[in-house]
Amino acid sequence: MSDVTAVDVLAIAAHRDDVEQTCGGTLLRMHSLQLRTAILDLTQGEAGTRGSAAERASEAEEAAGILCVAWRGALDIPDGRVENTWENRIKIVRRLRELRPRVVILPYWQGRHPDHYNSSTLGYEACFLSGLARIETGEPPFRPFKIVYASLYADVRPSFVVDITPFIEERFRALLAYRSQYTDQPSGGSLFVPHDEIRERTFALARHYGLLGGVRYAEPFVQKEVGLVDDLTLVPVSSI
Repeated sequence: MSDVTAVDVLAIAAHRDDVEQTCGGTLLRMHSLQLRTAILDLTQGEAGTRGSAAERASEAEEAAGILCVAWRGALDIPDGRVENTWENRIKIVRRLRELRPRVVILPYWQGRHPDHYNSSTLGYEACFLSGLARIETGEPPFRPFKIVYASLYADVRPSFVVDITPFIEERFRALLAYRSQYTDQPSGGSLFVPHDEIRERTFALARHYGLLGGVRYAEPFVQKEVGLVDDLTLVPVSSI
């Protein structure tokens, strides 16, 4: 997926398969609303316990097809060394100015893996810098309208959840496209969830957040900014 065109929603994550785990169902729902979606993976997965960068690139392409994204790309930030440097910010700025997304989804800003929480800060600062006209990249300045944070694995109350009930099976298929990661194998056996448990855990998490929103399955998000509402009758909330 090399052609770059403007999109509505861009999900940025540290590793190939992070988006599939945290907001793949949301991307499917946005596509069903006739919105153009995209994924930017910051690394290529060369430091992972399982699979090679080449294997994960092929799997990511397959998963992108299942998620119906209009574009997917990966930067060359070293896997395991996602750092908030000027060079890395500018790499993301270039993609933001090419893709011009109205909404950016970032990882939650706390977590076990340093690449994940560093990607959150890095992505946020790149979104800000992208709007500065005096930073020259060959593309006009652009700043996304909204940033939200995918909080599936964070122990926080979400600001809102997205109903992914109609898309739960496609979301799961996109995750299983990463055969190098999710098939049982000796390498990393103590670190990875056994294949037989992946579906149970994935669906249980989605069910938990669905219950919070009054639907069957959902994905959670946190929003830092205060939302502006003109009409209370148009604010979606679950039933009391």
